[in-house]
Amino acid sequence: MAPSSGPRLSGMQKQVLSLYRGFLRAARSKSAEDRHKIESFVSAEFRNNAKEVDRKNFIYIEYLLHRGKKQLDQLKSRDTVGLSSFNVKTQH
Repeated sequence: MAPSSGPRLSGMQKQVLSLYRGFLRAARSKSAEDRHKIESFVSAEFRNNAKEVDRKNFIYIEYLLHRGKKQLDQLKSRDTVGLSSFNVKTQH
């Protein structure tokens, strides 16, 4: 594997990317329709959080990672066909 020329990622950034890839992998085990819905939802959630969450708010990012890991574990269940979310408002 050749070294990348881009910036090095922090440990937390690596965790976020790993979680995102985990959701996409888990979505592959669902029906085509459910897979598309899950991929769209996950993409929108990650994109929204990237815009809305202060990058220095490590406690909130860790909370989101923890919540995401729990949702990923649930998604991996055969009985789960989709995801939902609730909004948590933070003070900036």
